[in-house]
Amino acid sequence: MDFDTFPILETERLVLRKVMNEDASSIFKYMSNEEVMKYYGLEPFESINDALDEIAWYQSIHNNRTGRRWGITLKEQGVVIGSCGFHNIVSKHFRSEIGFELSQDLWGKGIAAEAVEAIINYGFQHMNFQRIEALIEPPNCSSQKLVEKLGFINEGLLRDYEFTRGKFDDLFMYSLLKQDFDKI
Repeated sequence: MDFDTFPILETERLVLRKVMNEDASSIFKYMSNEEVMKYYGLEPFESINDALDEIAWYQSIHNNRTGRRWGITLKEQGVVIGSCGFHNIVSKHFRSEIGFELSQDLWGKGIAAEAVEAIINYGFQHMNFQRIEALIEPPNCSSQKLVEKLGFINEGLLRDYEFTRGKFDDLFMYSLLKQDFDKI
């Protein structure tokens, strides 16, 4: 797995790129929204410092080779409107979890699906993943629909799997295997 460089991915409408400290204000803008953060596992951001901490986490998982997070931008605009990527990479088992979020004013336009499909393709083709997992809270129907559209299979419910925002959360375990994605 190549972690020495940070790849830029392009789709029809998007450029997925490394998030920089200069992106903190745009990240703060959408991550201070309660609806965007509802299933993210963190409280809505209250300051630019929260956004800078998030960017530092993106950098740390990359440096530690346990993840890679792309900023989602619309072509020719360059402003980060969301992010997507891999975390909890287990190289020895050729698997990773996937995560994503998007500014609420852009929901329902297929942007998140376009970005997630691009990174899944990259993960299978260039990061040597055999399995990509998505852990999604049961009430988060839109994220469930997104991953199902991309071929993920719901493998079951993980009860009280995470403790976030002062409560235990159940999570559905979704997975996509390389051979199943190749068929799509």
